[in-house]
Amino acid sequence: SIIDIVYRSQKPCLRWLLGWLSISLSSLAGLPEMHQMMRQTCRDYADRELAPIAGKLDKEHLFPAQQVRELGAMGVMAVEVPEALGGAGMDYLAYSLAVEEISRGCGSTGCVVSVNNSLYIGPILKFGTPEQKDQWITPFTTGEKVGCFALSEPGNGSDAGAASTLARQEGGEWVLNGTKAWISNCWDASATVVFATTDKSLKHKGISAFLVPMPHPGLSLGKKEDKLGIRANSTANLILEDCRIPLGNMLGPRGSGFKIAMQTLDGGRIGIASQALGIAQAALDCAVDYAHKRTAFGAPIGKLQAVQFKLADMAVAVESARLLTWKAAMLKDAKKPFTKEAAMAKLSASEAATFCGHQSIQVLGGMGYVTDMPAERHYRDARITEIYEGTSEIQRLVIAGQLLKEYVP
Repeated sequence: SIIDIVYRSQKPCLRWLLGWLSISLSSLAGLPEMHQMMRQTCRDYADRELAPIAGKLDKEHLFPAQQVRELGAMGVMAVEVPEALGGAGMDYLAYSLAVEEISRGCGSTGCVVSVNNSLYIGPILKFGTPEQKDQWITPFTTGEKVGCFALSEPGNGSDAGAASTLARQEGGEWVLNGTKAWISNCWDASATVVFATTDKSLKHKGISAFLVPMPHPGLSLGKKEDKLGIRANSTANLILEDCRIPLGNMLGPRGSGFKIAMQTLDGGRIGIASQALGIAQAALDCAVDYAHKRTAFGAPIGKLQAVQFKLADMAVAVESARLLTWKAAMLKDAKKPFTKEAAMAKLSASEAATFCGHQSIQVLGGMGYVTDMPAERHYRDARITEIYEGTSEIQRLVIAGQLLKEYVP
C-alpha cells in the first residue's frame, strides 16, 4: 500500500507527512466506535465513582482497591492484553484514552492503571515466555492484583544504566541484592519486574530483568513516601537482601534488561502523557466551570478578557498534547517507530498539565489555593508527570537524539 511505501522511505519529510495526515484524518473522522466506547465508559466511571472521592483518597493516602477491582472488571487494568490471557484485547490508543479519562477523575488511580498496564504487564507481554505470561499476567488483569516496576535506584536517577543492584546465580536460583527507589504501587503490589546486574564488566549490557513475587523472603519495603501529589498511590524503596528466585524467573535473555527497560519506558511514556492529559483536562474543566459561576464587577469572570486568554491558552496546550499522544499511540499500534513521538507526547502533556494546574489556580484565585476546590490537587498531581518515567530534560535529549538520526545523509 502507499502507506507502507511511504513508511519504508528514508525521507523524513514523507514519514512526517503521513503521520500528520493519519492523526488529522482520525481527528476529523472521529475515533472508531471501539475507542469511543472505551473513552465514554471510562469518562462516565470517572465522573460517577472517582471524582467524588478523589479528594478523600488524596488527603488520607488511601489506595483505591475497590475502584481498581471495578476497573479490572471493565478491562481497564489490562487493555492491550489478549482476551486469551484475560485482558481486554484492545490496542494502545484505547489504553491511552482509558488512562486519560481515569486520570481526569483521579490522578492517583490513573497512575495505578498506567503502572500495571505499561510498566508491569507491558514487558512481560512482549518478552515473556507463554508460561510466564500465564503466571505473571493473567492474575493481574482483574484488578485483584497489581504489579510494579523496579528500575530506579537511590544513586542512579535518570542514569538507568548505572544499576548497582546485583544478581548472582547459585545452583538453580538467582540471588538478588540491592535497593530500588521510587517504586510506584509497591505497597499494594503482588509482583514486580526487577532490573539487576548479572555481569558488571558489561555495564548496561550486563543488566537483566527478573520477575519477583510480593511478598517474598528477602524482599522488604521502605516507608511510604509522603509526596506532594499522587498521594493515593504508594511509593517506597524496594529492598532486596539475598532474595532468592528460580532461574525461570528471568525475563528475556540474560543481559537484555537495559533493552527491556528502555522499550518499556517508550510505551510507558504514552501512559504518563495520557495521565498528564487527564489532569490537565480536569484543571481546565475546573477553571471553566468557576469562570461561569463566579461573578465580579457585575458579571461572570468568564466575560473578562484576562480570564478568557488563560482558558484559551490552557485549551490549546491540552489539545496539542492530546494529538501528539494519540499519534504516538497510533504509531505503536501500527508497529512503527515511536520513540521520538512518545517522548514528544510525554514532554508536551506533562508541561501542559503543570501549566493548566497553575493557570486554573490563578483563575480561581483564593479558592484555588484551598482544598474545598480540586484545583490545588490537580496542581500537585501534575508536577510528578514532568519527573517520573523520564524527566522533561531526558525527553528533550531523546527527541533531539532521534531527530539528529533522521537527518543523517
